[in-house]
Amino acid sequence: MKRKILSALLLSVFFLFLFYRNAVISGALEGLVLWYLYVLPTLLPFMILTQMMMQTDTVYLVSRITESFMRLFPGVSGYGSFAVIAGFLCGYPMGAKVTADLTVSERISPDEGAFLLSFCNNMSPMFILGVLFRNYIPEHALHLPFFLILTGSPLLCSQMFRLYYTHKPRIHSEEYRTCAIGSSVQPASHSFGTILNTSITESADAIIRVALYMMLASIWMHMLDQIILTDSVGKTILLSAFEITTGLELLSGLAISRNIRYLIMLALTSFGGISSILQTMSMVQRSGLKMIPYIAEKLVTMTVTSLLAYLYLIIINY
Repeated sequence: MKRKILSALLLSVFFLFLFYRNAVISGALEGLVLWYLYVLPTLLPFMILTQMMMQTDTVYLVSRITESFMRLFPGVSGYGSFAVIAGFLCGYPMGAKVTADLTVSERISPDEGAFLLSFCNNMSPMFILGVLFRNYIPEHALHLPFFLILTGSPLLCSQMFRLYYTHKPRIHSEEYRTCAIGSSVQPASHSFGTILNTSITESADAIIRVALYMMLASIWMHMLDQIILTDSVGKTILLSAFEITTGLELLSGLAISRNIRYLIMLALTSFGGISSILQTMSMVQRSGLKMIPYIAEKLVTMTVTSLLAYLYLIIINY
């Protein structure tokens, strides 16, 4: 039964692609151009470097430095702290990729991996400052408060999620504590050239998957734009949810109040869009980490972000 339903859906999508072939072509082109201009140059170098750090167990050095205070807040192990750093500094989907790699290599437990995924996969500061603020929120007085809200909301929500995950028996179990002090994870004994080649190959595979998911999200955004004939605020918000870079551009043209527009932009930036969900799914596939809880946790974080921004705008009477 499930196979028949899936076959029917795929056949329907096939004919939709044929009927809206111009939207498919323009959407694919737009998605790949965005990937080439914004994602490839900013993400691939970090992917290669973090992959090499994982293979040589350089992340152990990070864990020695950060474990003492990150175990208290936000409540992760030494190795887990590396995922927090990568996720908050490098942007989607690096937090998910590093978390998945740490889980697969058994440096952290699956329960800690799920906890990390709940809050450390976020938009990078470079995107927030260079795209969101520079292009769509020109008021400099709002930049610092909004930046603190966008980066602080995941950390705030992590303490809510922590109440659930700390009931898991293996989030900081002794077995994985042993890994965290470096006794059971041995660095690769291969030559530098082998490590580099392996890191490039695995990173290239990951970055190509990111490109294809961005392309698919952009295709569906263009198709829905043609399928939904009426122009409305609801349609614009729906389309913007597919890919954040194009979505912010669409939202900037909405004929609504400035504050409401800013709140929607912050909500989208916090959530990341459907494209980031698909990218995250591809990164965690081998790790066994579940996507349904992740999506729910991103929605909670998005709500908290919007609420904090709304309260701030009310307090300052902006």
